[in-house]
Amino acid sequence: MKLGIVGLPNVGKSTLFNAITKAGAEAANYPFCTIEPNVGVVTVPDKRLEVLTDIYKAKKTIYTTIEFCDIAGLVKGASKGEGLGNKFLGHIREVSAIVHVVRCFENDNIVHVNGHIDPLDDIDTINTELIFADLEVLERAIVKLNKNMKADKTLGKQVALLERVKAWLETGKCARAMELEDEEKEIISSMDLLTYKPVIYVANVSEDEVASEDNEYVAKVSEFAATEGAGCVKICAEIEAEMAALEDDEREMFLEDLGIEESGLDKLIKASYALLNLISYLTAGEPEVRAWTITRGTKAPQAAGKIHTDFEKGFIRAETIAYDRLIECGGSLGKAREQGLIRSEGKDYVVQDGDVIHFLFNV
Repeated sequence: MKLGIVGLPNVGKSTLFNAITKAGAEAANYPFCTIEPNVGVVTVPDKRLEVLTDIYKAKKTIYTTIEFCDIAGLVKGASKGEGLGNKFLGHIREVSAIVHVVRCFENDNIVHVNGHIDPLDDIDTINTELIFADLEVLERAIVKLNKNMKADKTLGKQVALLERVKAWLETGKCARAMELEDEEKEIISSMDLLTYKPVIYVANVSEDEVASEDNEYVAKVSEFAATEGAGCVKICAEIEAEMAALEDDEREMFLEDLGIEESGLDKLIKASYALLNLISYLTAGEPEVRAWTITRGTKAPQAAGKIHTDFEKGFIRAETIAYDRLIECGGSLGKAREQGLIRSEGKDYVVQDGDVIHFLFNV
């Protein structure tokens, strides 16, 4: 999973990236500090793996990962090349989802590129540039389809869909906010439109407001996100930067002192999984304990294919137990088997989050 972090210059985008990936991207108080996208890979925290590692005395613990890509700040006119915009728009096309950082804090020492704090205006600036870029893609596609329609009349339905999406974008709304049939969604997904990519809006607040529910800027961002079916997470990038230098136990104490239950990174990862409809199943044994990320609704053979294509080709069955049930048995598969808690599932079984699975296959 690759997430692209975008936003206007000086909204805390690179500070957040530095904190969550500890990659040390340059963060400075002037526009276009980030030119080439910085990339960092972070492990997805999962306490279930820690518990299973202790139970099985596993030699290795392998967490699933997320790749974050820090894309340079966009400005008005990016779709026409302003601020090296075309290059940055190209980087956005490569990601699974967009993490859109929005400034929701006042600070006279940090310049705002538009001269004032207005998160909805900032969102509109970015989205407008993405819309302009998508309109160009749609216009080219419509011209091409119209030419081909002379030989294939069935393309008329597709042209009508693209015309409808184009008209929607021209109202200033993103494609992801449209109501589409499943077949239409497949067509639009294949076009790789920037405004159809899933989005999480990150409301970046000051340190003294991170535990408060009274930030009117955050409320506005949250309300807007709901209109698009997008995610919204409140984070203080400065706090995340401070925590990045701490050990795990120190980090927990730090969060407790601030009155925060979980870090911004944890919240962002949870929101990313929910937005992209992802879950994790687990494999456990003495050699290694590991998490595997799949799309919710994946059936057992395809889930097995994440481990190795041979597992999917020669799939026989999946011996499965829910993580919570396994822990109730003290982590003992023998005890779980005695109690009839280990299930033998076939090709139509839909894997659930937290399933501990042993695949049987024959190639």
